[in-house]
Amino acid sequence: MKLYNTMTKRKEEFVPITPGKISMYVCGPTVYNLIHIGNARPMIVFDTARRYFEYKGYEVNYVSNFTDVDDKIIKKANEEGVTAEEISSRYIAECKKDMEAMNVRPATTHPLATNEIPGMIEMITKLIEQGHAYEVNGTVYFRTRSFPEYGKLSHKNLDDLRSGFRDLKVSGEDQKEDPLDFVLWKPKKEGEPYWDAPWSQGRPGWHIECSVMAKHYLGETIDIHAGGEDLIFPHHENEIAQSECCNGAPFAHYWLHNAFLNIDNRKMSKSLGNFFTVREIGEQYDLMVLRMFMLSAHYRSPLNFSREIMESAKNSLERIVTAADRLNDLIAAAQDQDLTEDEKKKLEEMKPYRLKFEQAMDDDLNTADALAAVFELVRFANVEVSEGASRLFAEMVKQELLLLCDILGLTVERRQETLDEEIEAKIAERQEARKAKDFARADAIRDELLAKGIILEDTREGVKWKRA
Repeated sequence: MKLYNTMTKRKEEFVPITPGKISMYVCGPTVYNLIHIGNARPMIVFDTARRYFEYKGYEVNYVSNFTDVDDKIIKKANEEGVTAEEISSRYIAECKKDMEAMNVRPATTHPLATNEIPGMIEMITKLIEQGHAYEVNGTVYFRTRSFPEYGKLSHKNLDDLRSGFRDLKVSGEDQKEDPLDFVLWKPKKEGEPYWDAPWSQGRPGWHIECSVMAKHYLGETIDIHAGGEDLIFPHHENEIAQSECCNGAPFAHYWLHNAFLNIDNRKMSKSLGNFFTVREIGEQYDLMVLRMFMLSAHYRSPLNFSREIMESAKNSLERIVTAADRLNDLIAAAQDQDLTEDEKKKLEEMKPYRLKFEQAMDDDLNTADALAAVFELVRFANVEVSEGASRLFAEMVKQELLLLCDILGLTVERRQETLDEEIEAKIAERQEARKAKDFARADAIRDELLAKGIILEDTREGVKWKRA
């Protein structure tokens, strides 16, 4: 299996530190509002990576944090007149709802930054003792030039960065030894949450939080660190610097980053009015459609969100769901009998689809090509599994389809829904009209239900329905 390593800018054979085990850290959201579809991309992409690793037999320790202390959280709390903890708790709960709807599995551990403050104070203290950090008026800065390899992830040169340091300004710029030094600890301001530390009552900088949480739950050196490409610099670059200086060991062996998500070919932003939360998309589409959309392109390719592309993803997902529905119908109607020789031959012919799927995923998690293999399997199921097939044969094809979809996190078995009594009565009335050969009335009821978003399908097994 090969993964593209941002650090080396090439695909590398994946070799875990401990055979059979993978330690993986994925930067999670800052919880001050509902998550947006940009947040959703790394969640879906790296959840899929985890699923594939587990399919390959690895035991994955998957850690993804919640940043629950931050300027934006404090601003939101002050606007609402509540505590920062109340804001972060509320939106962690909402985030978990959205993750479940996208079929993103809970991490092995979801650490909260505020629970790890003692570890952050300990790491900062050690960095000061080692000469990698210094304190000025209660603020602690990391001495960037004390780490000779600074810039190795983002492939940026320190001197070039210094000439453009205006983009990196923070409060207290004039008290830093070097414009590129970054904050490890900052004193409290009025109305802000704070913790007691040797330097001041205050709170940690953002970068130190992930370094400490990764070390606490995964160790000094981890297999994979992942996140959006917007985090490469300065966040991940700073994580590397402080972690490797403190621990005297490589921080992560593989760095994986997903590309940006654009909206109608423009960067998503509130000012452009093209900012969508996952919850808003969920009001218009089943969030399996959003997952399908996210997996339809390679994770390192920029992805463009539009209504047209979402409709295409919806139709693609429906093809798989319909194939699974059909297999269920055939299984229900089939006889219990041994596989025929022809069915055994067909099962052998089915094997290359899984091989293609694995080859795609082994090539830097190429979900787009993996989906292509799934659709080849769908075509196979539609053509080769017919009425009169043995139940065992239909079940084996269905299980193969469900397995590959589950690795991608796609739920493709239609959820059984209950219709309200009025709609059920209309379906029954239509059936009576058909028996009486009153087809005009039957068609009128069909149109009436369609207007309510209920699509009827007349099959040999009876009337089936689905939501539009």
